[in-house]
Amino acid sequence: MRVALAEDGALFREGLLMLLRAAGHEIVGAVAGGDELVALLANEPVDVAILDIRMPPEPDGGLVTAERLRAAHPDMGLLFLSHYAESHYLMRILEIGTERVGYRLKEKVGSVDVLTDTLDRIEAGEIVIEPVLAKRLVERPRGEKKDMVASLSERELDVLRLMAEGRSNNGIASRLFVTPKAVEKHIANIFGKLGLHTDTSEHHRRVLAVLTYLRSQHSGV
Repeated sequence: MRVALAEDGALFREGLLMLLRAAGHEIVGAVAGGDELVALLANEPVDVAILDIRMPPEPDGGLVTAERLRAAHPDMGLLFLSHYAESHYLMRILEIGTERVGYRLKEKVGSVDVLTDTLDRIEAGEIVIEPVLAKRLVERPRGEKKDMVASLSERELDVLRLMAEGRSNNGIASRLFVTPKAVEKHIANIFGKLGLHTDTSEHHRRVLAVLTYLRSQHSGV
């Protein structure tokens, strides 16, 4: 996989480059700021760009840079890294796009396996959300969606949390030790309780289901 990295912390940047090389990825470039990344990728296509959320040219330069990259390269995957799992960052990320995006904590991508799994899922078109943030948002219902959250069973919440992490039906089934058919049933129940009807595609309804929860939590986390 062709990747590029923008990270202003030299030590973390070098450590991440070591992991990427160990995983066999082709590194197109590694820079310290967003403007440099945009310039680099103007003529060097990559599968996924990795961005530190808090970097130059602004405190949240990674988000500003990602908006520019998504506009110029709509098929490019974007992996955002941060020291903190913050819901307001997640909402900005989801405004940039709901496909081929990921938001992970820096401390959680410190192994070849985790980093490779994250990049592979982003390249495949998934949303990859840091599990601790997805779990927190699903388990702390607030606002007008509170009744909808309360109507879900414990197992349906488990399924929704894994959906929020970007897991496929088979991936959810594997994590919960149930059959894919059972997962399909739970997802159908979730769609029904959230009022997401069959006039849209399943992928779109999955995204809407996740966004319904994330947006309902935004003001309270």
